[in-house]
Amino acid sequence: MLIERIEHKWLAAFERSFALCKVQPGEVVAIVCETQSRRINVDLASLALQALGARPFEICLPSAPLTGPAPVRSTGATDALQNLAPVVAALQRVGMVVDCTVEGMLHAPELPLILKGADGHAPRLLMISNEHPEILERTQPDPALESTVRTAMKKLRSAKRMHVSSKAGTNLEINLQDAVVGGVWGFCSKPGMVSHWPGGLALAFPAQGSVNGKLVMAPGDVNLTFKRYVRDTISLTVENDSITRIDGQGVDADMMRGYYQAWTEQEGHQGACAVSHVGFGLNPAARWDAMTFYDKRDCNGTELRAFAGNFLYSTGANEVAGRHTLGHFDLPMRGCSIRLDDTLVIEEGQIVPHVFAAQA
Repeated sequence: MLIERIEHKWLAAFERSFALCKVQPGEVVAIVCETQSRRINVDLASLALQALGARPFEICLPSAPLTGPAPVRSTGATDALQNLAPVVAALQRVGMVVDCTVEGMLHAPELPLILKGADGHAPRLLMISNEHPEILERTQPDPALESTVRTAMKKLRSAKRMHVSSKAGTNLEINLQDAVVGGVWGFCSKPGMVSHWPGGLALAFPAQGSVNGKLVMAPGDVNLTFKRYVRDTISLTVENDSITRIDGQGVDADMMRGYYQAWTEQEGHQGACAVSHVGFGLNPAARWDAMTFYDKRDCNGTELRAFAGNFLYSTGANEVAGRHTLGHFDLPMRGCSIRLDDTLVIEEGQIVPHVFAAQA
């Protein structure tokens, strides 16, 4: 097990990341964490901000009581803030928010209000994923990644459909009309921006009724909610956005069925089985095999969402489609081919050369 202590190399990585966020001397920065946050990342953030001359302060909230029927992982929607008005008001007034909560604030209900800001000023937010600092060190943001992700986002916005296929049997049709497109490259430098570290992916949140077909997970694909590489083939039938059938033998399929069933029975609807977002990884520094090298407690798995050439299929909450649930799966898959309209952008798990080279 890796030791969690202040290391100069990790402090330097945090300083470089905050410098890309254009943290200025004297700038007020809020570090938001909770009692179950990885303390080493909170401390590294504070020290790095001070080294750049910023004025950080910390808001540490109690980790919220469990309300779900199963452990909640990989949601990007922390419930630590609990809509506390004084906390939201404080975050509206800073130059930058450093998010060190366990699940992150990317989909937290308070985020839109925080980003509106106050007194004519909007903060920017960097979510530092709940990873061991060594993972953050390896995946330090690369300024060159911004133009790649921006170009991918532009292509997603202009496309009417996405088609995903694989030799394993995936054949998925996604209507991108009315979808909301997002992307992250690991740093945020302008008011109102949101990013996360590790970064390097482009996503679309499809409108209701936009996804149909077959999704086949092959050995080596990843279930990030379980932090587990799939050992057996799982075939998922998707009808009108929702997974209606899970075919496959072995523990991987059994665990997926059981997790979906737990949320469906508690919530009384199929929201956890429906699509949250679809997209692809673009970060050459992120590794598919990274979880092999870390204990589960050391790894949140954000890196695997971003490894170059993966197709990321996620189920759960999707505000664009009007679905809300705490049940969530992030499923990065290898070996897929992705077409945006008639343009091949990912071929059998490899980024098509030069397809994202143009400036956005």
